[in-house]
Amino acid sequence: MAPKCQSSLLSRKKTPRPPPVLRPEETSASVGLPKKGEKEQQEAIEHIDEIQNEIDRLNEQDNEEILKVEQKYNKLRQPFFQKRSELISKILNLGVTTFGNHLQVSALLGKENEETLHYLTRVEVTEFEDIKSGYRVDFYFDENPYFENKVLSKEFHLNESGNPSSKSTEIKWKSGKDVTKRLSQMQNKASRKRQHEAPESFLTWFTDHSDAGADDLGEDIKDDIWPNPLQYYLVPHMDDEEGEDDNEEEEEGLEDTDEEGDEDEGEEDDDEGQEGEEDERDD
Repeated sequence: MAPKCQSSLLSRKKTPRPPPVLRPEETSASVGLPKKGEKEQQEAIEHIDEIQNEIDRLNEQDNEEILKVEQKYNKLRQPFFQKRSELISKILNLGVTTFGNHLQVSALLGKENEETLHYLTRVEVTEFEDIKSGYRVDFYFDENPYFENKVLSKEFHLNESGNPSSKSTEIKWKSGKDVTKRLSQMQNKASRKRQHEAPESFLTWFTDHSDAGADDLGEDIKDDIWPNPLQYYLVPHMDDEEGEDDNEEEEEGLEDTDEEGDEDEGEEDDDEGQEGEEDERDD
Protein backbone atom coordinates (compact mmCIF):
# COMPACT_ATOMS: atom_id res chain seq x y z
CA MET A 1 0.00 0.00 0.00
CA ALA A 2 1.26 3.42 -0.89
CA PRO A 3 2.16 5.84 1.93
CA LYS A 4 -0.17 8.75 2.60
CA CYS A 5 2.19 11.25 1.00
CA GLN A 6 1.24 9.82 -2.38
CA SER A 7 -2.13 10.75 -3.87
CA SER A 8 -5.00 8.28 -3.51
CA LEU A 9 -5.14 6.01 -6.53
CA LEU A 10 -8.92 5.94 -6.32
CA SER A 11 -8.93 9.60 -7.30
CA ARG A 12 -6.08 9.38 -9.84
CA LYS A 13 -7.56 10.33 -13.20
CA LYS A 14 -6.28 12.16 -16.22
CA THR A 15 -7.31 15.81 -15.91
CA PRO A 16 -8.44 17.30 -19.24
CA ARG A 17 -6.80 20.54 -20.26
CA PRO A 18 -9.20 23.49 -19.98
CA PRO A 19 -10.01 25.33 -23.23
CA PRO A 20 -8.47 28.80 -23.64
CA VAL A 21 -10.65 31.62 -22.41
CA LEU A 22 -9.72 34.02 -25.23
CA ARG A 23 -8.25 33.62 -28.68
CA PRO A 24 -4.80 35.22 -29.15
CA GLU A 25 -6.12 37.93 -31.45
CA GLU A 26 -8.84 38.82 -28.92
CA THR A 27 -6.27 39.09 -26.12
CA SER A 28 -4.00 41.36 -28.16
CA ALA A 29 -6.87 43.58 -29.23
CA SER A 30 -8.29 43.87 -25.70
CA VAL A 31 -5.08 45.44 -24.37
CA GLY A 32 -4.34 47.52 -27.45
CA LEU A 33 -1.13 45.67 -28.39
CA PRO A 34 0.01 45.32 -31.99
CA LYS A 35 -0.76 41.93 -33.49
CA LYS A 36 2.16 39.59 -34.07
CA GLY A 37 2.28 37.56 -37.18
CA GLU A 38 -0.83 35.42 -36.93
CA LYS A 39 0.90 32.59 -38.76
CA GLU A 40 3.76 32.54 -36.22
CA GLN A 41 1.31 32.49 -33.32
CA GLN A 42 -0.70 29.67 -34.82
CA GLU A 43 2.43 27.61 -35.42
CA ALA A 44 3.55 28.23 -31.82
CA ILE A 45 0.16 27.09 -30.49
CA GLU A 46 0.30 23.92 -32.58
CA HIS A 47 3.82 23.13 -31.34
CA ILE A 48 2.79 23.76 -27.71
CA ASP A 49 -0.15 21.39 -28.18
CA GLU A 50 2.16 18.71 -29.58
CA ILE A 51 4.55 19.13 -26.64
CA GLN A 52 1.66 19.00 -24.17
CA ASN A 53 0.49 15.74 -25.73
CA GLU A 54 3.96 14.30 -25.14
CA ILE A 55 3.86 15.50 -21.53
CA ASP A 56 0.44 13.85 -21.05
CA ARG A 57 1.77 10.64 -22.58
CA LEU A 58 4.71 10.64 -20.15
CA ASN A 59 2.36 11.32 -17.23
CA GLU A 60 0.27 8.29 -18.18
CA GLN A 61 3.43 6.20 -18.50
CA ASP A 62 4.58 7.53 -15.13
CA ASN A 63 1.30 6.45 -13.52
CA GLU A 64 1.66 2.96 -14.94
CA GLU A 65 5.24 2.66 -13.69
CA ILE A 66 4.22 3.88 -10.22
CA LEU A 67 1.47 1.27 -10.12
CA LYS A 68 3.95 -1.47 -10.95
CA VAL A 69 6.27 -0.35 -8.15
CA GLU A 70 3.38 -0.14 -5.68
CA GLN A 71 2.18 -3.61 -6.66
CA LYS A 72 5.68 -4.97 -6.10
CA TYR A 73 6.07 -3.45 -2.65
CA ASN A 74 2.52 -4.31 -1.62
CA LYS A 75 3.45 -7.97 -2.04
CA LEU A 76 6.69 -7.47 -0.08
CA ARG A 77 4.79 -5.84 2.80
CA GLN A 78 2.22 -8.62 3.21
CA PRO A 79 4.28 -10.94 5.51
CA PHE A 80 5.00 -7.98 7.80
CA PHE A 81 1.35 -6.90 7.83
CA GLN A 82 0.34 -10.46 8.72
CA LYS A 83 2.83 -10.69 11.59
CA ARG A 84 1.80 -7.24 12.85
CA SER A 85 -1.90 -8.27 12.81
CA GLU A 86 -1.12 -11.35 14.90
CA LEU A 87 0.58 -9.18 17.51
CA ILE A 88 -2.13 -6.51 17.43
CA SER A 89 -4.79 -9.11 18.27
CA LYS A 90 -2.99 -9.71 21.59
CA ILE A 91 -3.38 -6.07 22.73
CA LEU A 92 -6.67 -5.41 24.52
CA ASN A 93 -8.85 -2.64 22.99
CA LEU A 94 -6.17 -1.53 20.53
CA GLY A 95 -8.75 -1.10 17.77
CA VAL A 96 -11.24 1.10 19.63
CA THR A 97 -8.40 3.06 21.29
CA THR A 98 -6.75 3.71 17.93
CA PHE A 99 -10.04 4.91 16.42
CA GLY A 100 -10.74 7.06 19.47
CA ASN A 101 -7.37 8.81 19.17
CA HIS A 102 -7.86 9.68 15.48
CA LEU A 103 -9.47 13.11 15.19
CA GLN A 104 -11.78 12.38 12.23
CA VAL A 105 -12.67 8.78 13.09
CA SER A 106 -13.35 9.56 16.76
CA ALA A 107 -16.08 12.00 15.70
CA LEU A 108 -18.19 8.98 14.69
CA LEU A 109 -17.73 7.04 17.91
CA GLY A 110 -20.70 7.33 20.23
CA LYS A 111 -21.55 5.18 23.23
CA GLU A 112 -23.36 2.56 21.13
CA ASN A 113 -20.41 2.29 18.71
CA GLU A 114 -17.80 2.00 21.44
CA GLU A 115 -19.68 -0.87 23.07
CA THR A 116 -19.49 -2.94 19.86
CA LEU A 117 -15.96 -1.80 18.96
CA HIS A 118 -14.61 -3.05 22.30
CA TYR A 119 -14.88 -6.50 20.70
CA LEU A 120 -12.82 -5.39 17.67
CA THR A 121 -9.52 -7.30 17.64
CA ARG A 122 -7.88 -5.91 14.51
CA VAL A 123 -8.39 -4.04 11.24
CA GLU A 124 -6.82 -4.99 7.92
CA VAL A 125 -6.72 -3.11 4.63
CA THR A 126 -6.25 -4.92 1.33
CA GLU A 127 -5.76 -3.04 -1.90
CA PHE A 128 -6.92 -4.85 -5.01
CA GLU A 129 -4.17 -6.36 -7.12
CA ASP A 130 -4.21 -3.59 -9.73
CA ILE A 131 -4.45 -1.04 -6.84
CA LYS A 132 -6.23 1.61 -8.90
CA SER A 133 -9.60 -0.18 -8.86
CA GLY A 134 -10.11 0.01 -5.08
CA TYR A 135 -9.55 -1.58 -1.68
CA ARG A 136 -11.24 -3.51 1.12
CA VAL A 137 -11.30 -2.85 4.87
CA ASP A 138 -11.82 -5.91 7.13
CA PHE A 139 -12.91 -5.53 10.76
CA TYR A 140 -12.29 -8.65 12.90
CA PHE A 141 -14.39 -9.20 16.03
CA ASP A 142 -14.39 -11.54 19.01
CA GLU A 143 -17.57 -13.30 20.06
CA ASN A 144 -19.92 -10.54 21.20
CA PRO A 145 -23.54 -9.97 22.28
CA TYR A 146 -24.39 -7.80 19.26
CA PHE A 147 -23.89 -9.73 16.01
CA GLU A 148 -22.88 -13.17 14.70
CA ASN A 149 -20.25 -12.00 12.18
CA LYS A 150 -16.59 -12.69 12.95
CA VAL A 151 -15.52 -10.36 10.13
CA LEU A 152 -17.23 -7.27 8.73
CA SER A 153 -15.88 -6.01 5.40
CA LYS A 154 -16.46 -2.88 3.37
CA GLU A 155 -15.17 -2.58 -0.20
CA PHE A 156 -14.58 0.51 -2.31
CA HIS A 157 -14.52 0.18 -6.11
CA LEU A 158 -13.67 2.49 -8.99
CA ASN A 159 -14.90 1.28 -12.38
CA GLU A 160 -13.30 1.96 -15.76
CA SER A 161 -15.38 5.09 -16.26
CA GLY A 162 -14.14 6.46 -12.93
CA ASN A 163 -17.41 6.10 -11.00
CA PRO A 164 -16.91 5.07 -7.35
CA SER A 165 -19.10 2.57 -5.52
CA SER A 166 -19.02 0.58 -2.28
CA LYS A 167 -20.55 -2.51 -0.69
CA SER A 168 -20.34 -4.12 2.73
CA THR A 169 -21.06 -7.31 4.62
CA GLU A 170 -24.60 -7.73 5.87
CA ILE A 171 -24.52 -7.49 9.66
CA LYS A 172 -26.25 -10.48 11.25
CA TRP A 173 -27.62 -8.85 14.39
CA LYS A 174 -28.58 -10.92 17.38
CA SER A 175 -32.17 -10.61 18.58
CA GLY A 176 -32.88 -7.10 19.87
CA LYS A 177 -29.24 -5.99 19.49
CA ASP A 178 -29.39 -3.98 16.26
CA VAL A 179 -27.86 -0.73 17.55
CA THR A 180 -28.31 0.99 14.18
CA LYS A 181 -32.08 1.05 14.77
CA ARG A 182 -31.58 2.76 18.12
CA LEU A 183 -29.11 5.16 16.51
CA SER A 184 -31.62 5.92 13.74
CA GLN A 185 -34.33 6.68 16.29
CA MET A 186 -31.95 8.93 18.23
CA GLN A 187 -30.97 10.74 15.03
CA ASN A 188 -34.61 11.27 14.04
CA LYS A 189 -35.38 12.81 17.43
CA ALA A 190 -32.28 15.02 17.19
CA SER A 191 -33.28 16.07 13.67
CA ARG A 192 -36.71 17.18 14.82
CA LYS A 193 -35.19 19.18 17.65
CA ARG A 194 -32.35 20.79 15.69
CA GLN A 195 -34.04 20.78 12.28
CA HIS A 196 -31.10 19.04 10.66
CA GLU A 197 -29.74 15.54 10.45
CA ALA A 198 -27.58 14.33 13.31
CA PRO A 199 -24.01 13.22 12.51
CA GLU A 200 -23.65 9.68 11.24
CA SER A 201 -22.08 6.98 13.39
CA PHE A 202 -19.44 4.38 12.66
CA LEU A 203 -22.02 1.61 12.13
CA THR A 204 -24.28 3.71 9.91
CA TRP A 205 -21.16 4.61 7.88
CA PHE A 206 -20.45 0.91 7.46
CA THR A 207 -23.84 0.25 5.87
CA ASP A 208 -24.08 3.54 3.94
CA HIS A 209 -23.28 3.36 0.20
CA SER A 210 -24.99 6.53 -0.97
CA ASP A 211 -21.82 8.51 -1.79
CA ALA A 212 -18.73 6.30 -2.03
CA GLY A 213 -16.75 9.06 -3.74
CA ALA A 214 -16.94 11.22 -0.62
CA ASP A 215 -16.12 8.48 1.88
CA ASP A 216 -13.43 10.19 3.94
CA LEU A 217 -13.59 7.65 6.76
CA GLY A 218 -12.51 4.80 4.50
CA GLU A 219 -9.60 6.89 3.27
CA ASP A 220 -8.64 7.83 6.85
CA ILE A 221 -8.48 4.17 7.86
CA LYS A 222 -6.53 3.21 4.73
CA ASP A 223 -4.09 6.11 4.60
CA ASP A 224 -3.72 7.15 8.28
CA ILE A 225 -4.44 4.27 10.64
CA TRP A 226 -3.50 1.18 8.64
CA PRO A 227 0.11 2.19 7.78
CA ASN A 228 0.98 2.61 11.49
CA PRO A 229 -1.85 1.96 13.99
CA LEU A 230 0.56 1.96 16.92
CA GLN A 231 1.19 5.70 16.64
CA TYR A 232 -2.49 6.39 17.35
CA TYR A 233 -2.69 3.79 20.10
CA LEU A 234 0.25 5.41 21.94
CA VAL A 235 -0.88 9.02 21.54
CA PRO A 236 -2.05 9.49 25.19
CA HIS A 237 1.18 7.97 26.54
CA MET A 238 3.25 10.27 24.35
CA ASP A 239 1.19 13.27 25.50
CA ASP A 240 1.71 12.28 29.15
CA GLU A 241 5.48 12.06 28.66
CA GLU A 242 5.53 15.44 26.93
CA GLY A 243 3.39 16.87 29.74
CA GLU A 244 5.81 15.56 32.36
CA ASP A 245 8.74 17.12 30.51
CA ASP A 246 6.87 20.44 30.30
CA ASN A 247 6.05 20.31 34.03
CA GLU A 248 9.69 19.60 34.89
CA GLU A 249 10.81 22.55 32.78
CA GLU A 250 8.22 24.80 34.44
CA GLU A 251 9.33 23.66 37.91
CA GLU A 252 12.97 24.30 37.01
CA GLY A 253 12.01 27.75 35.75
CA LEU A 254 10.18 28.52 38.98
CA GLU A 255 13.16 27.33 41.04
CA ASP A 256 15.50 29.56 39.03
CA THR A 257 13.12 32.50 39.54
CA ASP A 258 12.98 31.86 43.29
CA GLU A 259 16.76 31.69 43.51
CA GLU A 260 17.10 34.94 41.58
CA GLY A 261 14.52 36.52 43.88
CA ASP A 262 16.45 35.41 46.98
CA GLU A 263 19.67 36.81 45.53
CA ASP A 264 17.98 40.15 44.77
CA GLU A 265 16.57 40.33 48.31
CA GLY A 266 20.04 39.60 49.73
CA GLU A 267 21.57 42.36 47.64
CA GLU A 268 18.90 44.82 48.80
CA ASP A 269 19.58 43.93 52.48
CA ASP A 270 23.32 44.49 51.92
CA ASP A 271 22.63 47.88 50.32
CA GLU A 272 20.41 48.93 53.23
CA GLY A 273 23.08 47.83 55.73
CA GLN A 274 25.77 49.85 53.96
CA GLU A 275 23.54 52.94 53.84
CA GLY A 276 22.86 52.60 57.62
CA GLU A 277 26.58 52.46 58.43
CA GLU A 278 27.25 55.54 56.30
CA ASP A 279 24.50 57.51 58.12
CA GLU A 280 25.96 56.57 61.53
CA ARG A 281 29.42 57.81 60.46
CA ASP A 282 27.90 61.07 59.23
CA ASP A 283 26.22 61.59 62.63
